[in-house]
Amino acid sequence: MISFDGRVAIVTGAGAGLGRAHAMALAARGVHVVVNDLGEADAAAVAAEIVGAGGRATAHAADVSDADAVNAMVGGVLAALGRVDVVVNNAGILRDKTFQKLALDDFRAVLDVHLMGSVHLTQAVWPAMREAGYGRVVFTSSASGLYGNFGQSNYGAAKAAMVGLMQVLSQEGARYDIRVNTLAPTATTQMTDGLLPPEAAPLLAPETITPGLLWLVSDDAPSGMILAAGAGCFSETLIMETRGIVLTGDDLTPETVAARASDIRAHAGAERLDNAFAQTRNFARRAAAAQGLPLPWDQ
Repeated sequence: MISFDGRVAIVTGAGAGLGRAHAMALAARGVHVVVNDLGEADAAAVAAEIVGAGGRATAHAADVSDADAVNAMVGGVLAALGRVDVVVNNAGILRDKTFQKLALDDFRAVLDVHLMGSVHLTQAVWPAMREAGYGRVVFTSSASGLYGNFGQSNYGAAKAAMVGLMQVLSQEGARYDIRVNTLAPTATTQMTDGLLPPEAAPLLAPETITPGLLWLVSDDAPSGMILAAGAGCFSETLIMETRGIVLTGDDLTPETVAARASDIRAHAGAERLDNAFAQTRNFARRAAAAQGLPLPWDQ
């Protein structure tokens, strides 16, 4: 039984949709939830609903794109409750338009909320989590960031950035038992209004995703995982690297690269790398072996 008794969580964008579903489910399992949403009335309504159901919650309307406001929110939570165990970076906005027509202000606005909002909150709680020797952080990505979606260059870029941020922080937080994961949800929310057919709404309700979120912030959570979720379906998205090829001497030309593209892209033998340096080590070793040189880093 996954329980969170005594834990404190901050959930952003929790005034409606997916964030609300996360907040309600966490509170039902014993979490004191800080319901954050730029819509102050929405945040207050969700917090009141939680309290009315016997849970614990407070509302906060900090704008996650404003670092000072986020720092003040976190400082107030730590002063009042003494801890922040869980952070769910869920807040987001859409400014969809094809890249050619997209105003830079709309590109920055989406990055400011999705990416910088996640950075602001996570960095604000990071010292307290390190000191406590415990933390669970979730970033929210999207299939638009993982696979692309026409007309969403700003949103896709912001959502892809969630994965890179997670990869680094899952490594930096490991020694402090701070586990960092990414949720890639597909749901019908205010952000997808008009984008999905009406008959899909019951299948893709936010509540069909939240069980995965609860696992990602539990005591036994993984770290460095991309969990795709929607309609009660859960799968892992992996970043893999193919075995590829090694070129030396006269073969080291763009023409050879082009001619052997199918070998470079062949999936057989693909592997997941633990960190960026693992790729460097792998390439250097294979190049040395191909040229009959001593293998570096094998001592």
